[in-house]
Amino acid sequence: MAPLVRIGTRRSKLALTQSGMMQRAIGRALGVGDADLAEAVPLVEIVTTGDRVQDRRLMEIGGKALFTKEIEEALGDGRVDVAVHSMKDVPAEQPEGLCIAAVPAREDARDAFVSEAFASFPDLPAGARLGTASLRRQAQALALRPDLTIEMLRGNVDTRLRKLAEGDFDAILLAVSGLNRLGFDGVIRQRLSLDDFLPAPGQGALALQTRVDDRDAAWVAALDDPMTALAVAAERGAMTALEGSCRTAIGAHAVIAAGRLRLTTEMLAPDGSARWRRVGEISVADAADAMEQAGALGLCLGGEVRTAAGDRRVDP
Repeated sequence: MAPLVRIGTRRSKLALTQSGMMQRAIGRALGVGDADLAEAVPLVEIVTTGDRVQDRRLMEIGGKALFTKEIEEALGDGRVDVAVHSMKDVPAEQPEGLCIAAVPAREDARDAFVSEAFASFPDLPAGARLGTASLRRQAQALALRPDLTIEMLRGNVDTRLRKLAEGDFDAILLAVSGLNRLGFDGVIRQRLSLDDFLPAPGQGALALQTRVDDRDAAWVAALDDPMTALAVAAERGAMTALEGSCRTAIGAHAVIAAGRLRLTTEMLAPDGSARWRRVGEISVADAADAMEQAGALGLCLGGEVRTAAGDRRVDP
């Protein structure tokens, strides 16, 4: 059987798990049986620069686009037909000819506190070593606990958990969604509040990226969750306004209930000494242009946050 849809994916355990979920969903949408899935909807593994360089923060080597660049090149030149990304890794601007065609239903967007010795974030003693490579998590942690020692932690989830078990850190912060998808939810000691640790834009959501010409394919529509897509549009609007990257500590999270979308977004000084936040909401019930309105709300609130921050230094 000739491949019907080739999926580009990173080689990490989490990326392959997420892409495998989408492989099965695409197979169901195409009517492909399990026995033919690997041949009809193959996973094409691609090593990205972000995977190869593990000893430095992403902001030092080019930002989070380093997790998507090589896969996007394969998509653009026809070696794969769809890319599966963690939405929080997808830059605000799409390369020419490519688009985010579908956003599947979201997992838990919260951050997870993981520790061998301590039951919760507040239980950490003064000077405790907290591992993270995220500037956002660093800033949010220091805003609450300036006494902590933040240490750089990169690598896949297995690597980070191993370093914690070996005693390199007193605790680490990870995304709940990744741990859930990997079946590692048992290591979570505390699911951190969305207020204290406002997630990265798109955290917990996946992005299905295709060529623009393929965005209306029937299998694409079958995988899209309109409510998740709306929430993510608002969050990414804020990210665009705040020039969100690995060099800025920003969070954004939207919830939809009773036909209304409520967005919270913030920017922090990297040392946690200052925090600027705005909250707004719009009606999205039966709105034909709901996606545009959601994005516009994000742009508006993000702009207000940036104005409030003024000339204060927000880059490390």
